[in-house]
Amino acid sequence: MFADLLRRLTAPAPSPLAPPDARLALTALLVRVARADNNYTAAERERIDRVMIAREGFGEAEAAALRAEAEVLEAEAPDTVRFTRAIKDAVPLIDRVRVLEALWDVALADGNRDHQEDMALRLVANLLGVSDVDSGLARQRVEARRR
Repeated sequence: MFADLLRRLTAPAPSPLAPPDARLALTALLVRVARADNNYTAAERERIDRVMIAREGFGEAEAAALRAEAEVLEAEAPDTVRFTRAIKDAVPLIDRVRVLEALWDVALADGNRDHQEDMALRLVANLLGVSDVDSGLARQRVEARRR
């Protein structure tokens, strides 16, 4: 199941993903950021589910099932660049800022701002074509909602 998606993600010139594959790639990127600090917590898993519920209108079971698939895909995928490239190709710039906000939401779900997660988000923002300023503003919006 994932072999075809991984093949498309790693192609020299990948074509834009269909919405179900784009959702899976985004969810796998959320998982990758959450795992960046080598401490993938229940709070982060729940936050990923909540992000997908809010973005896609999924029910809890559907969001959890998508996350479970994304966990497998993330573990099999070679690097962050391919996820990011697929998302960049599938999502307009204005929506990529919202993707980055979702990534910050997951990274901060455990209440800790970790250096490894910061580095992962800095890389992802750059690869998505989102400026450091816009990434910082996205993080601040997430932090403000948590207060």
